[in-house]
Amino acid sequence: MMAFIEQVTIILITTLVAGYLSNRIGIPAVLGQLIAGIIVGPAILKLIAPTNFLHDMAEIGVILLMFVAGCESDLDLLKKYFKPSMLAAVCGIILPIIFVWPLALLFGMSTMHALFLGVVFAATSVSISIVVLKELGYINNREASTILGAAVVDDILAVIVLSLMMAFVGQEKFDAVKLLSQLALQAVFFVGIFVVIKWITPIIFKVTQQLNVQYSTVITSLIIAFGLAYLAELVGLSDVVGAFFAGIAISQTPYQQKVGRAVEDLGQSLFMPIFFVNIGLSMSFNHFLSQVGFIIALVAVAFITKVIGCGGAVRLLGYDFDSALVVGTGMVPRGEMGLIVAQIGLTNHLMSPTHYSAIIMTIILTTLIAPIFLKMAINRQHQHQRNIAN
Repeated sequence: MMAFIEQVTIILITTLVAGYLSNRIGIPAVLGQLIAGIIVGPAILKLIAPTNFLHDMAEIGVILLMFVAGCESDLDLLKKYFKPSMLAAVCGIILPIIFVWPLALLFGMSTMHALFLGVVFAATSVSISIVVLKELGYINNREASTILGAAVVDDILAVIVLSLMMAFVGQEKFDAVKLLSQLALQAVFFVGIFVVIKWITPIIFKVTQQLNVQYSTVITSLIIAFGLAYLAELVGLSDVVGAFFAGIAISQTPYQQKVGRAVEDLGQSLFMPIFFVNIGLSMSFNHFLSQVGFIIALVAVAFITKVIGCGGAVRLLGYDFDSALVVGTGMVPRGEMGLIVAQIGLTNHLMSPTHYSAIIMTIILTTLIAPIFLKMAINRQHQHQRNIAN
């Protein structure tokens, strides 16, 4: 237990310092926390190593983060921009697979490993972008709604692609019935989400208000958040999808601001810093020099395919260049999603152990640079809007 307390203490101190320095330099705070994880982790100071305890705390952090994002989202905007979200997600899945595959072949990976690497970089971790959007007060608008909607669709598509990849070239035998059953369960899950948002959540709050228990509103909201996160994982989706829609459900109640503020205070004080630092802890400089060319090329392709894939998709639907750039950069981070898919690949012999460290570093680097470019894209849009207004 002492070791856990020591780890949390170090993380909180470093993120506090990182937050201060980030504000002074003018970079997104999340970037400072990611860098703090790299500094105190195995890559540099070796003060903290990744553990199951930190992983579980980080998982709570990302659930709370996406729940708050849902609380602050406008359901009508999400519905309105569903079409561009869908197209952005589809193009953002296809382009990385198409371009990462031949790049990996060029650097000596086998056909199977190269194809799977494309799947790794097809996944998006929008939780990183959410923090930047919130930090800049950029949540309830067309671009943010498109990014959030695309993230949900992206998660579903990534699960399907990963399942097919595992079935056809992995160790598992292809089972069409199992795959269709999983898709059917996911469809039932989203029908259930509609029911929860429309009818069940208001009823739950009416009942809990009668209990006259301190913090009953916040506790009830957390029960809904973790309950839907658990159900999402149960049907093969990411827990953040369930957490996000739990936040959407709360946003339709009179308790939206109260709950959102309370959960954000809880998350930002402890769990969210651990989540971002934990990503940084995965960084390793093993074999860096021998694979620096591969890492640089992979970072470039991973970045460009999301910007062009997602940004280009919404551009076709009438978004101007600045808006498309915000959407594209907002979908760049791979974060924990990329790390999870890469680990699955290594475990099932779909990824070369020789290239594994380089791939993890690439995932971390895309996660590090994404907040910078997203902030630049948003500032560029604001500047153009001011120029037009003047």
